[in-house]
Amino acid sequence: MDAVTIKDIAKECGVSVSTVSRAMNGHRDINQKTREKILEVIARSGYVPNNSARNLKRLESRAVALLVKGMDNMFFQDIIDVIEKEIHDRKYSCILQRVEENEDEVDLALELVKEKKLQGIIFLGGKFDHPQESLRRLTVPFVMSTSQRRSGLPSCGGGSISVDNEKESFRMVDYLCRLGHSKIAILTAAPDDESIGRLRFDGYRTALASHGIPYERELVVCMEPGRDKYNFASGYRMTRRLLERRKEFSALYATSDTLALGACRALKDAGIRIPEECSVAGFDGLDAGKYYIPSLTTLEQPAKEIGRATVSQLFRRIEKKEIREEMIFEGNLIVRESTSQYQ
Repeated sequence: MDAVTIKDIAKECGVSVSTVSRAMNGHRDINQKTREKILEVIARSGYVPNNSARNLKRLESRAVALLVKGMDNMFFQDIIDVIEKEIHDRKYSCILQRVEENEDEVDLALELVKEKKLQGIIFLGGKFDHPQESLRRLTVPFVMSTSQRRSGLPSCGGGSISVDNEKESFRMVDYLCRLGHSKIAILTAAPDDESIGRLRFDGYRTALASHGIPYERELVVCMEPGRDKYNFASGYRMTRRLLERRKEFSALYATSDTLALGACRALKDAGIRIPEECSVAGFDGLDAGKYYIPSLTTLEQPAKEIGRATVSQLFRRIEKKEIREEMIFEGNLIVRESTSQYQ
């Protein structure tokens, strides 16, 4: 037997579908006798209102999409938690969408805008130099979180929330140089990277140059596209590749803490003592770095503050309030056991 529909109820009562709907929702513009008749027929027929479509429409009309490129990056977890909470506190739903490494996050966002009635979009991670024509096709406010625009690039039309990745990377490498290290290896992103990895690598090169230290390509280990990510396993593999070159180095700088912790394990397995024979430094400020032995020297990003500022800026755009095109947070250099003066 087919389920009873609202049209069946309207037909039996001799009224319109809208009258049945208003009766069920308690509108006062309906004759009391008519209302009672409608409710009686509903009770007798066993009709169950299908609210899913209505609720979905309401949900999607107050929805924000969070597109994450690099979901495996542990640093993003605290930011995601804060963003989701801040969005829900504003009585909006958060649609979390994973973006694969080979996907273009803007193209994916354009598809989501077509499918759902989004009020805004947050890009977490990913590239910083999307073509302007692509960004202009986005018809809703958006903010790029942790994906800092490179100096000299035109405005993207959305907000940008991050640390100054090149400056903070410079600060970390400058610290290693001041400890007396001149042979500083680096684990970094792929050569064609167009995200924060490029900026952190630029900071590394600038810091070396500022101390008169020549750049040595043999001390640079890049991620292999399609294989390496910002995780422990990649840090381990990349350090093994570095060691196989048999190139002398006294310090290793990894452009993420996950890479750095993987590197520590590879060095230990090779019989290299940290920091006595090799100092190791990371970037991000993961809690895991506090508890590793030796504890990890790192450049801490204020993850929770970045998450809150990201949502605040997006909703200022949604509400058409005064906005800031770019917000840059200061990092915090945390010196722990994994680095020491060059002997």
